[in-house]
Amino acid sequence: MSDQKKVGILTGGGDAPGLNPAIKGFVYRGSEVGISVVGLFDGWRGLMNPLPDVLPLDRETVRRWDRDGGTNLGSSRTNPFKQLGEDGKPQDHSAEVLENIKTLQLDAVVACGGEDTLGVAAKLSQLGVPVVGVPKTIDKDLAATDYTLGFDTALRNVSEIIERSRTPAGSHGWVQIVEVMGRHAGHLALWSGLAGQAHLILIPEYPFRYERVFRLLRDRLGEPGLSRGASQRPRYAVIVVAEGARAEDGEMVTIDDRHDPFGHVRLGGIGEVMSRKIMSETPYEARSVMLGHPQRGGTPSPVDRIMGLMFGARAAEAVASGDVGTMVSARGVAPACELSLVDIGSIAGKIQTVDIDRYYDTERYHFKRIGM
Repeated sequence: MSDQKKVGILTGGGDAPGLNPAIKGFVYRGSEVGISVVGLFDGWRGLMNPLPDVLPLDRETVRRWDRDGGTNLGSSRTNPFKQLGEDGKPQDHSAEVLENIKTLQLDAVVACGGEDTLGVAAKLSQLGVPVVGVPKTIDKDLAATDYTLGFDTALRNVSEIIERSRTPAGSHGWVQIVEVMGRHAGHLALWSGLAGQAHLILIPEYPFRYERVFRLLRDRLGEPGLSRGASQRPRYAVIVVAEGARAEDGEMVTIDDRHDPFGHVRLGGIGEVMSRKIMSETPYEARSVMLGHPQRGGTPSPVDRIMGLMFGARAAEAVASGDVGTMVSARGVAPACELSLVDIGSIAGKIQTVDIDRYYDTERYHFKRIGM
């Protein structure tokens, strides 16, 4: 049809369950509202030079995609406004993106991603590119939406691993530390820790004190060496800690000092630091596990499949009606929530953190209304 719109869709940043359902939802609804779709590979890199091939997407192509985890279009942490050149200095490649959008004859771009990917989309919107964003991050820390793709699946994955960690911890009498993702927000740590019945939950929003951690462990475990018959205390404890958590007198723990194109350092290691500190300053044995990328792996949960399909369909409707420069937002409890559109610029530089007053006990280092 002559008035059909050609739209490119991409997935940027970390992969997350729910992205492929979102692509399917966009293609399916797009076919009903006059949109032809092409997939752009590897996030914003797919619109930089040299311009790679694109993948035409129709209903038959994406028919089974809602069953797949990750993203079939690939992803990258590419910031076209700040890419390192051969001389090691940051360069602005946004002009390439604008030119390639014209070359591909795209009427709009749909970006599925988190703060960084959608931050790029917001800047391109200011330059006149018609964009619509779909919120994705297992951290669930995007502003202006109550749900982000990948959170429910990651929550289930992490909760299962916490549960499995109890077996060796209980058998050997360890303090088992489980380190999960969460740079600035502790949603994943808080809710998985509650679901997995962790004894302590440490999140970025509230710096902890090691002395308090040690005291809480002693309250649970007592003094080691008592016979089993002499004590009814638990023999082990599980601590869930977000990668961005830090002690009051310390800094976030990083793997190295390198920064990605968005200026982020690579976090990781707070669990091991805590494990060593517990063993050196208390009488307890401790072990740590850093879950890393598998926590966002596997097939999407029913919630992420449904939300992906709904987000994608709503994005297609936004493009068809000309409501660009927006992000799809969910309000309420997923998947029975209301979808709307918000200004994509409204999320720039804003993080949705855990509501400490409502959910977190700062003395008990746990969910506020359930004493564990």
